[in-house]
Order: sequence, then C-alpha cells, then structure tokens
Amino acid sequence: MQKLILSQSLQQKLSPQQIQFIKLLQVPTTELNTRIEEELEINPALEEGDALSSDEENKDQFEEKEDSNNSTEDYLHDDYTGYKMSGNSNNSLDHNKEYPLSIGTTLHEQLLTQLGFLNLNEHQHILGKQLLGSIDADGYLRRDLDAIVNDLAFSQGIETNKFELSEILKKIQTFEPAGIGAQSLQNCLMLQLERRDPEEYENNLAHQVLKVCFKEFSKKHYDKIELKLGISSIELKDAISIITRLNPKPGGSGDEDRKIQYLIPDFILKNINGSLEIILNAKNAPELRVSQSYSEMLDTYDSSKKKDKKLRETVSFIKQKLDAAKWFIDAIKQRQTTLLNTMQAIINIQYNYFQEGDENKLKPMILKDIAERIDMDISTVSRVVSSKSIQTDFGIYPLKHFFSEGISTQSGEDVSSREVKNKLRTLINQENKIKPLSDDKIEKLLKAEGYNIARRTVAKYREQLDIPVARLRKEL
Repeated sequence: MQKLILSQSLQQKLSPQQIQFIKLLQVPTTELNTRIEEELEINPALEEGDALSSDEENKDQFEEKEDSNNSTEDYLHDDYTGYKMSGNSNNSLDHNKEYPLSIGTTLHEQLLTQLGFLNLNEHQHILGKQLLGSIDADGYLRRDLDAIVNDLAFSQGIETNKFELSEILKKIQTFEPAGIGAQSLQNCLMLQLERRDPEEYENNLAHQVLKVCFKEFSKKHYDKIELKLGISSIELKDAISIITRLNPKPGGSGDEDRKIQYLIPDFILKNINGSLEIILNAKNAPELRVSQSYSEMLDTYDSSKKKDKKLRETVSFIKQKLDAAKWFIDAIKQRQTTLLNTMQAIINIQYNYFQEGDENKLKPMILKDIAERIDMDISTVSRVVSSKSIQTDFGIYPLKHFFSEGISTQSGEDVSSREVKNKLRTLINQENKIKPLSDDKIEKLLKAEGYNIARRTVAKYREQLDIPVARLRKEL
C-alpha cells in the first residue's frame, strides 16, 4: 500500500528579472546594441531616449489620449514591427554607418582561377572543383581521397576513382602558393623544395632530410640525422636553414574568408596626473524609457466603466509590456552598476600596475577577491570578466589578463604567476640554443632569484606560454 508523505524543502530559483540581468551581464559591448534592438522590436512599451520634458509630456499626453482607445487594439490585430521600423528612411544615422569592404579575392577564388588555366575536360574540371572545395583554410587537403570519391558518387552521381583524383591533385599541387593541396606537413615542405634548383647541394640535402629523416627532424634528433645520412653538423645546419624558411601553412590562416571584427573596449581608463578615472563605454549606457503613451493607455482602460473580457485582455497585455519594459531598463542599469563596481575593485587591487602598465607590478588576484569586495557571487564576477575588456594608455586588455595565481618568494611575499612567467620567458630567450635549459635547470635559476617554485610548475607555465621542451628548442 502506497503512503502519501508531505515534506518541505527549500529551493533557490531565479526570478525572470534575475535571469534577464544575468543574460545581459555576460553580453559583450559589441553585442549589447543588438540585444537592445531586439527588445525594442518586440516591446512597443520600450523606447529609446531619455525622459521627456514636462512640456513635451503634456503635449504627448493630450495627443495620445485622443486615439488611445484604438492604438492598443490595432497593435493586437495588426502586424506591427515595433518601435524601430527597419524601413525608416528618416534615420540619418544609417546613411553615416561605415561598413567594412572585402578587397581582393579569397584563396579559393584564386585556386579556381588557376584551375581554369588547365586543359581539363568537363569531367576532370568537376573533380578539380571538388578537390579545391576540400582544401582547408591553411592550404591542406586532409580528407582521404576515397572519401572524396564517395562524395562525388552520392552527391553528384559522378563516378571516379582514387587514381584519377590523385592525378588531378598533382596538377593542383603545382598551383600558387607553393605547397597548396598538400596532404601532410612533410608533403607540403617537399612540394616547396621541389620548386628549388635540385642541382644545388643544400637543396638536395634538405630534400633528403625531409624524405628519409622527417621523424627525426620533427623531434630535433639531429645527431641521428647526421648518422643516418652520413653528413656533418655544418652540412645539416645549412639544410635545416633552408627547411625552416619554408611555409608550413601555404594557405595562410584563412583570414580573408572571415568577417572583420573590431575590438570595442567596455571600459576606458584615464590617468589624470596619477589619478585613475574609469569610464564606462557609452555603448553600455543606452538611453531607454518606458513609453508614455502606453502608460496613458493603461490609465484610460483601467478607469473605464466597461469591464468586458476583451477589455480585461487589453489591460493585461498593456501591463505585461509595461512591466517588461521596466524590468529591461532596470536590468540595463544593474548591468552598468555591476560592471563599474567590478572594474573599480580590479583597479583598486592592481593600482600600481595601472599607473605604468608594468606587468611585474601585477598582484596575485582571483575571482573570489573581487567577489568579496563587491559583495557578489563569484559566478557573477566570472560573467563580467569572461567577455569584457578595458582600454588603457598602454593598450586594450581583456579583464582576464589581470587575474593570476600567487607564488610565494623567499621573503614571504606573494607575487603574480605572470611575473614568474615573464622571468621564465626571459631565461629561455637568453639561453644557449645549442644547449637549452631543462625544466630542472630553470627551476634552480628561478629559486636563485627568490621564487619558490616546483619543477612541475615550471613545466606548466612553460606549456601555457607555448614554449616547447628543451630538446625541441635545440639549434645547431
């Protein structure tokens, strides 16, 4: 027999207003205007602009009362696009906007042009276009030819085979830039070397290094290469010099196919005679207001003696839109306050750094430090820090740049891990590349300078700086 049991439990749930605030908080400045435009479109009770003067309000109130009985019903039944009409030709701002233009041709377009110069029949041309479409932004063809054969059969009903595709690919690999269409790094470098004079000893030796000893070359096992090819270290050094001047990414990074993006800082820091002043980017402080006409409509309908179902629905609709407008404006204001409080707390902790921009003056700081100062949850601080940036006299930096772990020194003080990383980078930049410093040696050198650091921490910081191990930093 089942028993009914009553139990009480406490659950923390976010209100719609809190959810809206959280979503707005993590929106970066570049996207905030789009979010506001969306809200203006769906809520006619929300308008752009500051509060109206008393004369303007009285004038608007008189005019809006004349047709308030019709306007809300029109909204309920018409396809009304909101406060911002997309076809508003009176908006002079639209004519002054600057739009980035794409100049030149993309890599794919250049390759298609070169394909047209080949003496190919219609069938071969289709195969060539399929191969070009499979080339990555960096210039490599990483897809297996068998997979491309299947693509052509299923998507276009074209029969071919791996051999036929490979013959077309060989022609594509003669295109500019050199190395395009390579199926591996080794293949890419060898394609470029094949365009050099094979009669020159250094070019021929470089080709042999890549063809016979590529594994040893990639791991910088130079002694094994010398032994395997029977050459001296001087000869190998000349060959390595040629190889390292080749382009490992013949297609570039693919930037020409990407949209142009502009970095817009959320904060602007001004140093006025040693006094730091933080300003919120104007794009983060839009002027919004609740529509006076909708407020008047609500008063009119609310005071009406007629209380039928349709009127109650109309009143409910107007209240919903007015409440949504107020919540949105409050969320925007709360966002501004939270942004400023967070940034001010960061400046207070990193005051010495912001005076000069010397990274060695950055103090250890974690999210919890800021959360405690502004009396907010760590997750809230994280949302602010993750997508915001600040413009200073010495550059634009993401807020994450100012957070780091603490490392203790022999004097008992805590220093930023960023300072330790800078020291580590300096040691490696100044090392003898013929005999690079091991992590153990770096650990000892850092300890000699007063930093209490373990070898595993040295390895972690080195990896975070994208610095390879000593063996891979070795040069002849």
